[in-house]
Amino acid sequence: MSELKETIRADLKTSMKAKDKARTSAIRSLLSAIQAEETTGSRHEITDEDILKVIAREIKKRRESAEVYAENGRPELAEEELADVPFFEAYQPEQLDDDSLNTLVAESIAEVEKDSGEPVTIKQMGNVMKVATAKAAGRADGKRLSTAVKAALN
Repeated sequence: MSELKETIRADLKTSMKAKDKARTSAIRSLLSAIQAEETTGSRHEITDEDILKVIAREIKKRRESAEVYAENGRPELAEEELADVPFFEAYQPEQLDDDSLNTLVAESIAEVEKDSGEPVTIKQMGNVMKVATAKAAGRADGKRLSTAVKAALN
């Protein structure tokens, strides 16, 4: 079992003993998503990197749902969706600040430029995103990363 999954399971036990219903519920839903990922893949055990992807996906789902609820005049449901996010974020690596993100994007552009041998344009954004996503390794949201790459290429 991966270290991160063990940590999440231990946190579940701790929150259950502390009778922290909100945290217990959030961790259970996260473990459920991890288990679903394990059963849909060809292998039964997933790595910490895979678990970080699941966490990022669950955070994204909740934020998108909250946005839809808020747009439709249901702030109480939006709050419910966002309630799990802080618990999930605790398992993610520290997020990059804006300066670090811009530096990472500049390095990615330089790398793609070096590989292609010509200046990078917006047409090669996919190549830059591929390199930048690998370098960010869960430390930046895809939307935020995409915005920074677009800004640097324009």
